[in-house]
Amino acid sequence: MSHALHVHDQGFPVRVAIVPDSFKGSARAVDVAAAMERGVRDAFGAAGVETDVRTLPFADGGEGTLDALLGAWGTRALTVDTTDALGRPARARYGLSPDGRTGIIEAAEANGLPLVSDVPLRPLTATTRGIGPLVTALLDAGVEEILLCIGGSATTDGGAGLISALGARLLDREGAELPDGGAGLTALDRLDTSGLDPRARSVRWRIACDVTNPLVGERGAAAVFGPQKGAGPDDVRVLDAGLDRLADVLARATGDDVRDRPGMGAAGGLPAPLTALLGAEAVPGSRMVAEVLDAERLMADADLVLTGEGRFDGQSLGGKVVDAVRRLAPAGCPVVVIAGDVRVTPAELRESGVTAAFSTARGPRTLERMSEEVLADIEWATANCCRLLAHHLASPHV
Repeated sequence: MSHALHVHDQGFPVRVAIVPDSFKGSARAVDVAAAMERGVRDAFGAAGVETDVRTLPFADGGEGTLDALLGAWGTRALTVDTTDALGRPARARYGLSPDGRTGIIEAAEANGLPLVSDVPLRPLTATTRGIGPLVTALLDAGVEEILLCIGGSATTDGGAGLISALGARLLDREGAELPDGGAGLTALDRLDTSGLDPRARSVRWRIACDVTNPLVGERGAAAVFGPQKGAGPDDVRVLDAGLDRLADVLARATGDDVRDRPGMGAAGGLPAPLTALLGAEAVPGSRMVAEVLDAERLMADADLVLTGEGRFDGQSLGGKVVDAVRRLAPAGCPVVVIAGDVRVTPAELRESGVTAAFSTARGPRTLERMSEEVLADIEWATANCCRLLAHHLASPHV
């Protein structure tokens, strides 16, 4: 791939696309994009080079996706009363596209680990029920599509709480409803969907899912992710058995056995019933965000693409924002990464399709101070990168 900086046949302006992720724990993607834009305008403006700058706060479908989409859409977060993974009262955010046709939910707003970090984890009884009011709020708003981001969960209930909140009944052999939590699924005998909100079947569901783990087994939801949610070895066995039972009942009810399907083990098995009952599609998070925001169109004629994230390392090139941006950037267009911590080797950088990576670090400082000054550092690093390019373009030989 060629990495020469191209401009129009007619000359300037230079078209710059800014497509960053959030700097996790330090700055939202919308604020990162604004800081990078200031750096671009400062550098090119000082050199007398005209620019056409376009910003698109981005995300990979995990934490920060709600904020990124709201920033790109220019809409505000809405809130609803719900419950956390332990059933305690909580308030959660969700979002709507400007035309009201697409809604976005970060499941962790209701069932996330941070919400229950104040008490010992309860892996056997933690529930996704709190996601239900968020879904209902979107259905009440009349959306045609629900984007569900599922990272950061404290639950391993196979989405049982969510579908219960939407009107399904999970019953034991005596016809009694099961208690919330993954452990209760071991007693599951049948599924009554007669009361399931019909609107949940009529909308399109897309689930941001960046893992390929199946629902059960050695690589399943309980075995791989359960320990992160407080599950000991005995708990893992109980939860895995419950999820296995859920798969049996779903297959009997729908004819769709999702047990071994890649991605069904994400977020404690949350995608499983949504896929089998509602036809949900599990897709890579960065691809989902790119399609929703039409990122490829924004970058299509760019002369320079800038992206960024808190840490740029080998994982960044495997499905995260930087990976999506480099794939969507036009052929021959330089792609530059601005990151707090750059940990790729020269060989990885050469092979990645990324032109260059710049750290925002400006000398020895504590992590706390770097976090406090992150936006100024992003602006500084971006301006330094662009000054070099601006000087080149403004030189008489260009």
